[in-house]
Amino acid sequence: MRWALVKVCLAVTAMVVVAFAVPLGLVIKEMARDRAFSDAERQAATIGPTLSITTDRAELETAVLTTEPGGAGRMAVHIPASEEPDSRPLEIGTRRATRKDLETVRRSGRASISEVPGGSALLQPTALGSGDSAVVEVFVPEGEVSNGVATAWLMLAGVGVALIVGSVAVADRLGVRMVEPAQRLAGAAHDLGEGRLGTRVPEEGPTELRSAAAAFNSMADQVVRLLANERELAADLSHRLRTPLTVLRLNAASLGEGPAAEQTRAAVEQLEHEVDTIIRTAREQRPAQGRDGGPGAGCDASEVIRERMEFWSALAEDEGRTVRLAGVDRTVRIPVARPELAAALDALLGNVFRHTPEGTAFAVDVHHSGDAVIVLVSDAGGGIADPEAALVRGTSGPGGARGSVGSTGLGLDIVRRVAESTGGDLRIGRSVLGGTEVRIWIGLDGRRPEQGRRARRVGRQRRGLRLAGRS
Repeated sequence: MRWALVKVCLAVTAMVVVAFAVPLGLVIKEMARDRAFSDAERQAATIGPTLSITTDRAELETAVLTTEPGGAGRMAVHIPASEEPDSRPLEIGTRRATRKDLETVRRSGRASISEVPGGSALLQPTALGSGDSAVVEVFVPEGEVSNGVATAWLMLAGVGVALIVGSVAVADRLGVRMVEPAQRLAGAAHDLGEGRLGTRVPEEGPTELRSAAAAFNSMADQVVRLLANERELAADLSHRLRTPLTVLRLNAASLGEGPAAEQTRAAVEQLEHEVDTIIRTAREQRPAQGRDGGPGAGCDASEVIRERMEFWSALAEDEGRTVRLAGVDRTVRIPVARPELAAALDALLGNVFRHTPEGTAFAVDVHHSGDAVIVLVSDAGGGIADPEAALVRGTSGPGGARGSVGSTGLGLDIVRRVAESTGGDLRIGRSVLGGTEVRIWIGLDGRRPEQGRRARRVGRQRRGLRLAGRS
């Protein structure tokens, strides 16, 4: 924008300079020419009184030499022959004009300018005492006609260049004054989008940009307040779970010994740990990322999947389910925090146990494609009647995910957010086992296809509106 403004100013100033300088230069040239010939006419007029008194050659030569052009050999006097016998034409000085031009001026009685080698000749008719007309010729060199024109043109060119340079400098300063606040506003918007919530913009620059900066700062403050409220709400809701969890833990402690009792107590302990994690995370200024809370921390997907499958395999054995696990024999680092991946797997595997009959087989497969990791969770159940609706948050109840009753639909939403945080996505289809297959595509290069994510969000929103309209 800054350079565009400079270019526009440069073009406009150049056009203005050309529009004024070129005509002014031509006027200066014409004025120099008029000045040279006016001076020649004045010199030619000084011979007029002498010609009206006498036509004697000696006296005329003396009169011619006393003039400035005569002394320089640039004046000549042409007197025609009189009617007296033996009269001949008289010429004093060096003739440069043609005889035809001289005769034309003498007969017409009007001054004329003729082009001659090296310049121009002013032919001025002058009345003689005898009533006839003589012609006074004054030679004007080309250098005298253009005297001072080059200097004037150089001065005009210098003034034009100075105007252009000055206008460019002013335009550059104006561009900086307009562009820098706009760049700061764009940078702040990018930083805010990246999660730096403390970003603010100085309210500087033109009125419009100051208003935009004030609106941006107000929006950022509102975002911070909304996020703080959301964190407090999440912490409060999680804190309310502690009382029923305490009761559940006490009841689990009274179950005695046995595999089922141990699994129940482990599940309660895990649930308490997750609730505590939610409360701590919600109370922090910024949510923790990764195992150690550092930004950009990841985990070994194979290790997390093996760990969670050990937990769910025990329950699968009790229900007579066949379990298959593949692709976890090597380390696979992904840009997802360990708790988030574990929560996503627990949500999917919990759906299998919750929405398929006992004895239904399921499998977890991990594929590494170089730039992505694909996790497939499939089962041999009845499948999902409407996979598209199942991906819409809050619609995985009746007719949604596996036709369940009492489901909040948040499980698949948690999985989807984990995938999309890496630039991936979540898809539901038909598995080779005959039931549902949930595919989690986890990107490894950190790129986020914003357009694709936005399109999926719009699709989910439209689907939700259609479902709401049906209800």
